[in-house]
Amino acid sequence: MILINLLPHREAARKRRREAFYLTLGLAALTGVLLCGALYSWYLAQIDSQRGRNTFLQTEITRLDEQIKDIATLQAEITSLKARQTAVEDLQGNRNLPVYLLSELVKQLPDGVYINSLKQENQTVMITGVAQSNERVSELLRNFANNSPWLSRPELVEITAGTVALSPRDQRRVANFSMRVELSRTSDSKASASSAPLAGNS
Repeated sequence: MILINLLPHREAARKRRREAFYLTLGLAALTGVLLCGALYSWYLAQIDSQRGRNTFLQTEITRLDEQIKDIATLQAEITSLKARQTAVEDLQGNRNLPVYLLSELVKQLPDGVYINSLKQENQTVMITGVAQSNERVSELLRNFANNSPWLSRPELVEITAGTVALSPRDQRRVANFSMRVELSRTSDSKASASSAPLAGNS
């Protein structure tokens, strides 16, 4: 016996395919929405994490800037204290320089040389005086240059011929001179004095 299906099976199959397509489309759309939501949530978490790191870095930068300012202030204070310490040491070391100057003048002054005036400006001393001859002035320059640890770099500024009246009838020819000499500091003089024996031994 032959069975013949008179029902509209093509329409039913088409309907099933359409329903399956719509179901697949809905599932794909739902999957896409879920993926987009997950990606959006992940990006939001990354952004929040990066903002937290940025906030932390900004806080640390601000703290480091304050520390740098404190360090700069401390360095300025240290520099100021060092300058004060150096000034105090210079004052303590140089307070005896006039005594050393007068003592050296007494030691190094040759016979026949007389000093009229001394003028000190910082470490430079201007000396004016009278000598019996030009040779006496040369000897004084050599003494200052070679024999004194406190006086250095003597320089003859001027020398002129003159006369001195010892009595109404006795007049002597003399040399009026002015020279410039450097007065060494205490530390410089100690260094040169300590190096002198070493140079002598060599």
